[in-house]
Amino acid sequence: MADVKVRELVKVYGRQLAVRGIDLDIPDGAFVVLVGPSGCGKSTTLRMIAGLENISHGELLINGKRANDLPSRDRGVAMVFQTYALYPHLTVKENLAFSLKLAKVDPADMDRRIDGAIEALELQPYLDRRPFELSGGQRQRVAMGRAIVREPDVFLFDEPLSNLDAKLRNQMRVEIKRLQHRLGVTTIYVTHDQIEAMTLADVIVVMKDGEIAQQGTPLEVFESPANKFVASFIGSPQINFFDGVIKQNGENFAFVTPEITIPLDAASYGGALTDGQRVTGGLRPEDIIPQGHGMKPDGEISIRGEITLTELLGNESLLFARCGSVDFVARMQQPRIVADGENLRFHIAGSRLHLFDADTEVSLRTT
Repeated sequence: MADVKVRELVKVYGRQLAVRGIDLDIPDGAFVVLVGPSGCGKSTTLRMIAGLENISHGELLINGKRANDLPSRDRGVAMVFQTYALYPHLTVKENLAFSLKLAKVDPADMDRRIDGAIEALELQPYLDRRPFELSGGQRQRVAMGRAIVREPDVFLFDEPLSNLDAKLRNQMRVEIKRLQHRLGVTTIYVTHDQIEAMTLADVIVVMKDGEIAQQGTPLEVFESPANKFVASFIGSPQINFFDGVIKQNGENFAFVTPEITIPLDAASYGGALTDGQRVTGGLRPEDIIPQGHGMKPDGEISIRGEITLTELLGNESLLFARCGSVDFVARMQQPRIVADGENLRFHIAGSRLHLFDADTEVSLRTT
């Protein structure tokens, strides 16, 4: 087992800064997910930890040992790739054994490691098959097994589920989480899928433009986004944004738009509110409740909207609506057919409002 630390980690390609001096502490046994849009530097960071990319500047420590110049094989890491990277001419069992034979592992120890991976991933029925005879999910399990047999200090996953269909992705997420719990190995996982990040991670690291936008537990990042980007990236469907201003009346403050007024608890903003300040308000779809489909939150704060589209998801519906020039999405917990053009009143959980400075996009909430 091992902890991983990166200090002022930088990656430069020519004149392009791909990773911009990030700092990150990954405790022993933690499951950390790097998440962000394409091109944000998450895979480059993972590849520098793996030794597949040179570090332009900064320091990488694995279990307290500087690893910048260590070959990949000496870092105690094992990587699972998006493309599986299995040897097509070898059987499943031969794929599992390949790296161990290269390392000249004792045959008895080799058998123990392989048997452990076979049991953990339920690969027994497939041992004599070659990769082309396996489904995508089965091939990914073999790729994971090949990492397990190396008994690494750190597992690295680079978007391992992106080639699978939705059902298999859900199944493999559960398998990966259970496996990591069983083995207790420090795991760094890269994905662009925020649902994967939320369901797998002990700690989420949200990246943007080669920098860390926020890190914390899934609940912390969801409930207290540090800025507008994090609020928009984490959560499905995406948070609703409303442009408005702060209005002050004596000691009272409110968030005001042409469509809605929401009273604010000034203590939650630590003196950051000023009269006339331009801000962006954020409300998640579950905090905008169609009338008659849930408790009225925060008194009588409401908005009326014309339905433009309904997505029926079985146990709930997503209602896409328009109020004036503003489009928003609400979540209906008791689904029913809603016609396009129908006009509904929506109650708003004002205490759940997120406020971001219009210029810096940084969250104004302090508690």
